[in-house]
Amino acid sequence: MNLDQLEQQFIIHFGEMGSKWGINRTVGQIYALLYISANALNAEEISSGLGFSRSNVSMGLKELESLNLIRLKHLPGDRRDYFSTPDDLWDIVRTLIEERRKREIEPTLSMLRSMLLEQPDGIEENYAQSKIQEMYDLINVLTNWYNDIKKIDNKKLEQLLNLGSKIYKLYAMKDKLKLVKG
Repeated sequence: MNLDQLEQQFIIHFGEMGSKWGINRTVGQIYALLYISANALNAEEISSGLGFSRSNVSMGLKELESLNLIRLKHLPGDRRDYFSTPDDLWDIVRTLIEERRKREIEPTLSMLRSMLLEQPDGIEENYAQSKIQEMYDLINVLTNWYNDIKKIDNKKLEQLLNLGSKIYKLYAMKDKLKLVKG
């Protein structure tokens, strides 16, 4: 499989970003290749396209499967597994958010809840617990907001996001008008 310069550039950048997103470079590059490929690819094609060993590709695919970010396909008359990403970018984003919520946010909320049940012993612990409560409240608000947002279909969600930036501009304009009047 020969990749053109645009594809290579996208794949390399995605791999570099992978470590910032909590996955390794190889996994990021495998995902990028699958994302920009018009057809599902098997492990041999991925290995050939990226120049990775089959074992690295297999481990990367397992990690992507565990994150629910790839789809397994079978082709008639072919015993190999083929992999692709969801066609809809919003589905990918929703899956990423949901997986991070399960793996990072829920355990954090659980830990914070248990810490808030403790009786503070002294001024320092009381202060610390108030800061923990602030964090818990913020994460809880964001989680509840996400639970509402994830039910919205993609077209309406895009409209809502665009509306949000317009509302912010109105608030900014209101603040400027207060300065002029004030």
